[in-house]
Amino acid sequence: QFLPNISSKMSIHLIVIGAGLAGLSAALSTKVANPDHQVTILESVQELAEVGAGLQLTPNATRLFKPWGIYDGLAQSATFPVQLNVRRYDGTKILSQTKNFQDQISERYPGPFWGLHRVDLQRAMAARCQELGVTFRLSSKVTSVNFKDAEVVTSTGEVFQGDVVLCTDGLWSSTRSQFLGRPSPAILTGDLAYRIVINTKELEGPDKAELEKFIRDSHVNFWVGPETHVVAYTMRAGEVYNIVLLCPDNLPESVTKSDGDIDEMLSLFQGWDPVLTKFLRQVKRVAKWKLMWLDTLPEWANKQGTFLMAGDCCHPMLPYLAQGANSSLEDGAVLGYLLGKVRQETKHDQLPKAAAMYQTLRKQRGEDIAKETFKQREDFHMPDGEKQVARDEVFAGAWGREEPEGDFPSRWQCPRVQRWLYGYDAYAEVEGAFSEDPF
Repeated sequence: QFLPNISSKMSIHLIVIGAGLAGLSAALSTKVANPDHQVTILESVQELAEVGAGLQLTPNATRLFKPWGIYDGLAQSATFPVQLNVRRYDGTKILSQTKNFQDQISERYPGPFWGLHRVDLQRAMAARCQELGVTFRLSSKVTSVNFKDAEVVTSTGEVFQGDVVLCTDGLWSSTRSQFLGRPSPAILTGDLAYRIVINTKELEGPDKAELEKFIRDSHVNFWVGPETHVVAYTMRAGEVYNIVLLCPDNLPESVTKSDGDIDEMLSLFQGWDPVLTKFLRQVKRVAKWKLMWLDTLPEWANKQGTFLMAGDCCHPMLPYLAQGANSSLEDGAVLGYLLGKVRQETKHDQLPKAAAMYQTLRKQRGEDIAKETFKQREDFHMPDGEKQVARDEVFAGAWGREEPEGDFPSRWQCPRVQRWLYGYDAYAEVEGAFSEDPF
């Protein structure tokens, strides 16, 4: 039996299942809150994958990086987009534009808006976890969990004994089904994503100079069209351009990810903005991902507080507000703060209260963001017609204003949604809740 309970009266042992962003942030936040706590991350892969594409990190997440000690390093590889454009799919019109986007964000919120490569974030978080003494156990596939006793068994028969188990093993979590006592399959959204990463150095042909300038401008660009939209932004200080094509799902039901067919992709975007199709003609390989979500779960924790869930395993969402990663980081921040308060000698009294507070602070928000992404899909995927004309009139009515009024079809620029998403301060929320009801 590996890593028995620590006998210290102060520290507890947190076992994290999965080394994704939710797991890493919870580990990091726990060690920052209480360096005496022991944290072990169990990850099924043999090495932490250097794969992935772009992330848009919004102020609700970037504000967490300073207390975690990773802000300065990440800022060097982040791109700070200066402008946001919503374009009609055929390139004939810019429907909405925020010219001073980064300035506006940094004036309103205590954190920037970044374009960042997922690998850069994961690497920085894993390195910081190791500095703080988090133990990583790779090639450790969890096969069963004793939820009440916080005991985890891996496929090799190794037993890990903790005080708390946190499940952050993503959408396809097998632990979630075990916890619920029933199958918990991911649900089709009807959409898929083509994820494209273009290295600026590899651009070629007569369009090279035009596309290089488009990347250097460092704008967030959306193209919105019938049942489909595209988001594109710069990463790694202009070295890389990230493009995500979001369109109806035509993969067989049993296939969740496959290599994309470039000719099929090009035919789907025939008649779209010439600058976008020039980028697509540069693509040498592309991956196609089914976009999935989950029904609302009854609980994210057990009553004893010895088992908790965070991130995509309990609130996956469409990427249409870029909040999947950001909300997972929020989960980790809140959870780490609460677990930091727990002591070995009083854990049986404290853990149920910590779990209840975690769910009060996080569950509704996570579910609400997931629902809001479907509303953004509706506004960005309108076929040409009366509804689309009415939407475009709302866009036009806000043109030239400092900010749009009321509900706005692009939630990225909508003051109400911005305040709710970007204005959220995970640590202020959890500190406030704890000071009102300490345990």
